[in-house]
Amino acid sequence: MSKERKQTGKLAARSGKNWMIVTIAGVLWVTPVLGTGQVLQDTLQISSVAMAASTTKISEEMITAGAKMINYRYTTTRSGASSNVLANVIQVDLNNPNVKLDVMTGKQGKFNSKQSTGGMVKETGAVAGVNGDYFNVSGEGAPIGGQVMDGVLMSTPSELSGMQALTVTKDGKPMIDEYSFEGSVTASNGSTFKLRGMNKEDYTLESGSVKYSHANSMYIYTSAWTSVKRPNDPATAAATEVLVQNDVIQQISYKTPLNTTIPEGAYILRAHGTAGEWINTNLAVGQSIRADYKLIAKTTGQTVNPNNLDMMIGGHTLLVNGGREASFSRDVSSIGGYRARTAVGYSQDGRYVYLIAVQDNSSSSGMSLSELQKFMVSIGVWKGMNLDGGGSTTMITRPLGEMNTGLAFATEYGTEQRAVINGLGVYSLAPQGQLKGLTISGTSSMLVGQEGTYSLKGYDTYYNPYDMSGASVTWKSSNGNVISTSGGKITATGGGTATLTAVSGSASAKMQITVVGASNLKSLKAGAGTGSLQKGAAIAIPITATTKDGQSVSLPADSLKWEFVGFKGSVSGDTLTVSSVNSGTSVGYAIGRYDGFSTVVVLTTAGQTMWENFENVSYPISFTTNASGVTGAARVVNGTGEKSGSKVLELSYDMNGGSGKMYAYAQLNGTSGKQIESSATALSMDVLGDHSLNWLRAEVLDANGKTVYIDLARNINWTGWKNISVDLSGSDIAYPAKLKRLYVVNLEEGQDERAMAGTVAFDNIALTMPSLSSEAGLPTGTAKFVIGQKSVTFNGTKKAIDAAPVLKNNATYVPIKHVLDAFGGRATWDSKNQRVTILRGGKLIDLTVNEKEFILNGQRLSASVAPYISGGRTLVPLRLVSEQLGLTVKWEQKTKTVTIDS
Repeated sequence: MSKERKQTGKLAARSGKNWMIVTIAGVLWVTPVLGTGQVLQDTLQISSVAMAASTTKISEEMITAGAKMINYRYTTTRSGASSNVLANVIQVDLNNPNVKLDVMTGKQGKFNSKQSTGGMVKETGAVAGVNGDYFNVSGEGAPIGGQVMDGVLMSTPSELSGMQALTVTKDGKPMIDEYSFEGSVTASNGSTFKLRGMNKEDYTLESGSVKYSHANSMYIYTSAWTSVKRPNDPATAAATEVLVQNDVIQQISYKTPLNTTIPEGAYILRAHGTAGEWINTNLAVGQSIRADYKLIAKTTGQTVNPNNLDMMIGGHTLLVNGGREASFSRDVSSIGGYRARTAVGYSQDGRYVYLIAVQDNSSSSGMSLSELQKFMVSIGVWKGMNLDGGGSTTMITRPLGEMNTGLAFATEYGTEQRAVINGLGVYSLAPQGQLKGLTISGTSSMLVGQEGTYSLKGYDTYYNPYDMSGASVTWKSSNGNVISTSGGKITATGGGTATLTAVSGSASAKMQITVVGASNLKSLKAGAGTGSLQKGAAIAIPITATTKDGQSVSLPADSLKWEFVGFKGSVSGDTLTVSSVNSGTSVGYAIGRYDGFSTVVVLTTAGQTMWENFENVSYPISFTTNASGVTGAARVVNGTGEKSGSKVLELSYDMNGGSGKMYAYAQLNGTSGKQIESSATALSMDVLGDHSLNWLRAEVLDANGKTVYIDLARNINWTGWKNISVDLSGSDIAYPAKLKRLYVVNLEEGQDERAMAGTVAFDNIALTMPSLSSEAGLPTGTAKFVIGQKSVTFNGTKKAIDAAPVLKNNATYVPIKHVLDAFGGRATWDSKNQRVTILRGGKLIDLTVNEKEFILNGQRLSASVAPYISGGRTLVPLRLVSEQLGLTVKWEQKTKTVTIDS
């Protein structure tokens, strides 16, 4: 069985400094050592100790015979608030002959290469897998720890205290321990020399008289090491190398490494200093030579013959021992914080191995190491250790009945998988079985009016996929008002939950489907909610629906029913296009409804204003940083590629000389910033990405002297130009404001996972300023209504109205028409849905008769009063509506007078 494997740990080549290996944000890192031996590092502090934790099994599903996925929710308390964390566990039964756990390595099962966990799973034919060991991200592509893959020793443990490893013997017995390596080579004259290890990068030793790993030492390199540098270590470059094949010396190169890769079945002895002199004295071409080596388990002192191992993978600290939280076997201060985590452990009887991945994404808040310990104990881990985490944490699995594998959950970078050195793969050894069961493949949530795509998948007696092509399938719904299966098409007809049943022959499968209806929604957002009222304008309006329980659902904009006020237009995909503007119109509205729930895009003649295109910059732009050692430049340059012929703001940075949290700023107009005159609801710009995975932000100083930080992109995960749009409506910025800086942030936590140097660029910074026109032209003044009187006085002029204001339950009601006649706007009545829709300035309000909830610009809000019908007229709560429209309402009890000001 061919396999490939990866890992995440770190080492670094030496260059005139002393280095010590520490761990930072889930990887090993190399840091300078002071003369006193003190390690230079910053420690991420956790704000509070987790309290009152609980573990809840959410679901479980077979992956293959002997392996299943179990999903958990871990609930704990942090700083007095409850936190929920999602963790996924693959349980592998070592007693089941139909499943195998093994290491996956790089590309084609070799070192000196990296690959995503998903890529390794696909290449090796695994049915599931997780990322593995630590490695040096800027190194040569080899693991820090020991590794045995498919019964073959590929790497020996580094001489680093407390680093654990998982082994599984060929008779299926797991063990986690700290392992050391002992070996020697024996010349034909009987002379021997100590072997230091196999297929290792160079690193600084933590103890002993020898400071550097490869100095005066001998290592074996096998064909698993594909690079001709063994290793790429300038400090011991004058190494002697011996090519051995079939236990016979084929070639010796004294103090000059052989410029060749290693043939399959052969190995090269790499020797420096005294080790090289031993070779020069004792070995000759054509002589026989023998290499002997073994592993020693620290806890038991047990000698382990690598030939008796099925697999071995290295990790970091011990987490669980004897079913209890263990003392950390290695300093963990620099891998703290709440992060995605990967770990491995086994049960007390040694039957089950648990591959554990903790999520850190929009659905889950990660774990600290102490929380991970508690979680592992709670699910039955007897002994367990930490694997590489953070941005490396990846779990791949194959859903029951599916042919292909995929991400079990979003990584810290979404769908992007970090390339790593190795991983743990789960392999099915089962033969083809008979059809055992069926599953339905398709989404478990739909939108009203959406036609779903569903298929029937089969699995055999070993829970491996079973080919269902050509099978006849009948679909049934438990509730036709929610899901229709008419004509063989599966369509969502209304909000609610229904069970979809698929029948094929005598077998059947069921899936519960939830159709998101208006009653489930809390909000409906259309892009930035604003745009330009100009013929030909194309406005991005991706729809985000947020349910009452906090879930976010993306909807195609063209799945909504649209009404255009003040212009003619169309919606295709997620783009609103203005085809023509009605004469005399300065404010237009695109009203979209999903199952009756409304959202609005307010278009104004001001619309999107070009704030800076860098063509004629008359103010200074400079580079600044917060950290010593960070360098860079910020300047206006000629654009390239699609920006050829225009000027852009370029920000280049190099953070390799800095430490801690580092910022690279493009500072506008010295320390003053450039002014934003009026209230802006959205900011957009073109950004040239460098795929550094750093954080991109903007800094604004508002009129009250408050600094507001705007996230442009949490991860710069693209290359080339990309348009970014940011909603500013909730930023609480007082205008006029000033945009002071655009900048890149490299956080200390997980720093190894991001680029330390790069170049980004900015162009066409535009602001949407609806305040410039959406409220312009609206009447201003004062209106007075008196309870029981069919008149209104506006700016001193009295005018008759056809219905008097009414006082009911301490609230004043009036036909909304009279308010809008005075202050501008329009109202429409939907008799079918008993709904009043009000438009004024930048506001859309939906009020429904006898309902206290109302919709304001796509947000569901609640009031203490509701509209009602009296005498054939719909009366609305005067204060509620007026204040939501931006008007001021006052009540005079003595005269029963309501005064409205604008």
